[in-house]
Amino acid sequence: PKMDPKWLQQIQHDKYFIMFMILAFVLSMFIDSITVILFLAAITITQSKLLQFDPIPVIIAEIFCSNLGGSSTMCGDPPNIIIGTALHYTFTDFLTNTGVIAIICLVLMIFFFYMCFRIKLGKRNLSEEESKNADTAGAITNKRAFIISTVIFLCAVILLVTHGQTGLTVSTIGIIAAAATCITAGKKSKAILRRVDYPTLVFFTGLFVVFGGLEETGILELIATFIHTISGGNITFIVIIIIWISAVASAIIDNIPFSATMIRSSKPCC
Repeated sequence: PKMDPKWLQQIQHDKYFIMFMILAFVLSMFIDSITVILFLAAITITQSKLLQFDPIPVIIAEIFCSNLGGSSTMCGDPPNIIIGTALHYTFTDFLTNTGVIAIICLVLMIFFFYMCFRIKLGKRNLSEEESKNADTAGAITNKRAFIISTVIFLCAVILLVTHGQTGLTVSTIGIIAAAATCITAGKKSKAILRRVDYPTLVFFTGLFVVFGGLEETGILELIATFIHTISGGNITFIVIIIIWISAVASAIIDNIPFSATMIRSSKPCC
């Protein structure tokens, strides 16, 4: 007997829903989660027009999975890079500790969002004309450039995973991948360099200069001493205080400058 077309469509939507969640998690293990969401959300919206499903629940789930994936590796998010570089942790150190917890949370998250949103996925019905006019401008037209970019990305992933053995820092690997991309892009390298977010880079450069000043003037040491004093030197209390301060402060301050500050103030504290 033939299956009801509505059931077939629902099964297809469910597959895409789970696939996008896993894809957001895996990509965020090696790319900044904000970057992942920027292009993955665009892909989701395009696919929703072609396959006629509501993209909002999928994008919400992708955001959660992206944040989770970014926390699982050393190169997933800037705070992880800051912590790993300062404390000399490797990719394996993160993966065997936070990575295991993140994978378990991913399974629970997929189940939770699937139960919450699976009914809402099929509520978007577009006409045939709207489906045909779906935006396909982002389709891959240059297969050679796509293959080269994929190879560079995979090489960067391999270098990141093995950086503990090779001795290369995460920043060095990023520069190598960027240089390889510009070299292979040829004439398009100028366009790539123009699209780099220079204001953000300058912003973070200024922040790290400020944090260097805080460290040199002894303010970070005062903060660490204060935490050590109110905890009575108990390591358990110190960890609890730092976790709660991190949770509250990150709701107000961006987690990147906060991580850079805390990693310096936590060393003398512990």
